[in-house]
Formats: sequence, C-alpha cells, structure tokens
Amino acid sequence: MSFTLPTPTPQERNQLARLFAGIASDAGVVVMDVYTSEFETRTKADYSPVSDADERAEEIILARLEDALPGVPVLAEERAAREGLGEKVAETFLLVDPVDGTKEFVQRRGDFTVNIALICGGKPMAGCVFAPARREMYFGGAEGQMIEGFAPGEALREGRILQTRNYPAEGLTAITSSSHLDERTKTFLSERKIASQMGIGSSLKFCWLAAGKADVYPRWGPTMEWDTAAGHAILNAAGGQMLKPDGSPFTYGNGAAGFKNGPFVAWGGEPV
Repeated sequence: MSFTLPTPTPQERNQLARLFAGIASDAGVVVMDVYTSEFETRTKADYSPVSDADERAEEIILARLEDALPGVPVLAEERAAREGLGEKVAETFLLVDPVDGTKEFVQRRGDFTVNIALICGGKPMAGCVFAPARREMYFGGAEGQMIEGFAPGEALREGRILQTRNYPAEGLTAITSSSHLDERTKTFLSERKIASQMGIGSSLKFCWLAAGKADVYPRWGPTMEWDTAAGHAILNAAGGQMLKPDGSPFTYGNGAAGFKNGPFVAWGGEPV
C-alpha cells in the first residue's frame, strides 16, 4: 500500500487511520498482558512513570510503522526519553504514544490509550486512539469511526461514524483533566455557559468530543505533541477542531519547544 505524502487523499487518510488502528490493536495485546500482571514502574528523567507496557508496545508500533511507511520519521515518547529529541523534524512525520495516561494505567483505572498519528505540514491527517481496557477503538482520517467491544488483537471491522453534536441550549458539557485542573482552566469555564463537567484520563477526552458526549475540552496544563495528535485527528474527522486559546490553528512539529504543546481548547464545533 502506498500513499501520496505529504498530501494524502481523503481515501488515503481513511486507509492510514485503519492501518494505525490495526497496529494499535496488536500493541494493545502486550499492554493488557502487563496491565493484568504484577508489574513494576520506573521513573524517567522528567519524573513521569514508565512501565514495561510502554516500552514493549512502542517496539511493536515502531516495527510495524517502519514496514508500512518506510522512511517516514517517527517521534515516539519512550524512544525520545532514551535518545533525546532534535530541534527539527520533517514536514511529514508520525507521532506515537504507546500508553497515554500511564498514571491511569498504574492505578488500574482503565482510561489509558495507545496513540498513533500522521502529521503533514503541521496538521494531523490521520490517527487512532485505542483504549484496550475499555475495549474502545477510535480512528479517523477524512472521517472518523468508533468500534465498541473491540478486544486487543482483534481484526479491524466497521464501526459507527463519529460526529460531534450541536451545542445544547442549556449549556456546554466540558471535559476537564482529572489531574491538571488549574486556575486558567477554571477561569475559561467560568466565562462560558457550562451545564456540566466530565472528567476522564488520557486522549479519550478528544474521543468523547468526537462521539458527541461533550462539547469542549480546555487545557492549559502540560502536554506533549504525541499526547494530543491522534485525538486531534479524530476530532477533526468528526467535525470538531482544536485551537489555541486565541482561536489560531494548533499545529505540530515545534522542535524548538521540545515538542511540548502550548495551551489549547478542543471544541465539538465553532468556539464560543
């Protein structure tokens, strides 16, 4: 299978999303093997936790991506922790987070995810988010799909089309980080008509917006590009968008910042 990168067609974007979902499904097998065992965690140089699940899943993902998309560079969280990051990246590259929500993984909360995304010209073109403990698979290119009851290692099948919802008249449902609710986020919420708030870990926040479960996800707390790119791609595919707080586009490939994200707001529709 070949793709016209850096400008994949809508059909190719959907094919890439399905490719990533298949890879994430297989990576989910080793993630759950560790999750259901008596595993140990270690602390990385940035004081974040890591387990064998992160490293074993990343090995599988990197090998499969090299076979499927040879020559396309990959920024992957655990390899970056070992080898460091350069300040430049190609126009077309892949972002991988083998276990987003490691704290949720360690606490056995279930809301952790496997994430793979393709970036072209700073924009997420295709991505998948797999929550193996919840058996939820999300993927999106030109369109987004969700498969419920999806077991790790299972062959990909057709799911339901993802579509964000119209904002309810009674007010927005906001998704907030369970571990990074700071004063700037509270201020943002106080300035809008918020009917309710929901909390969940990892990149599932984007998926809940894409599935029409909520309307807005503001984030001023720290994230890396591999934390958000796959969810961003899925949200775009479902009709939503992710912007900087000033309303300008949110882009990827910022090596000068160490591939750290700035603040953002993910919306199910137009910003309000």
